[in-house]
Amino acid sequence: MKNTFKDIDEYILMFPIDVQEKLLELRRSIHSRVSDLEEYIGYQMPAFKYMGKPLVYFAGYKKHIGFYPGAEGIRNFEKDFKERNYKFSKGAVQFPINENIPLDLVNRIVDFKKEEIGQKKS
Repeated sequence: MKNTFKDIDEYILMFPIDVQEKLLELRRSIHSRVSDLEEYIGYQMPAFKYMGKPLVYFAGYKKHIGFYPGAEGIRNFEKDFKERNYKFSKGAVQFPINENIPLDLVNRIVDFKKEEIGQKKS
C-alpha cells in the first residue's frame, strides 16, 4: 500500500471498484450530515475535521471498512455494534466488506460527534 496520499480521492482510487463505491458512499453520507467539513489525510486514511477538530476517519481493508469516531463515539454506540455483530475496539468499528455500510448508524455517530465537538467549542 502507498505510504502517502495527497487527498481522499487518491486514497479511494487504490481500491477495487466495489470497495470504492462503499468508500464513496460513506464519504457522501458524512458530508450530508455536516456542512462545514474539512477533508484531509490523517494517519494515512481519509479524515474529516469539523470546527478545526477531528470528526471521524475511515479506511479500507481486505475484509472490512474501518470507521474511527474516537473513544466516545464508540462507547455511545456499543449496543448498536453488539446488536449487529460488528467487531469494535476502543476507537474503531469494523463494517464487513461484503455487507452494506450501515448508513443509518454512521449518520447517528456523525451527528453525535458533531454535537460533541460543538459543545466543547462553546
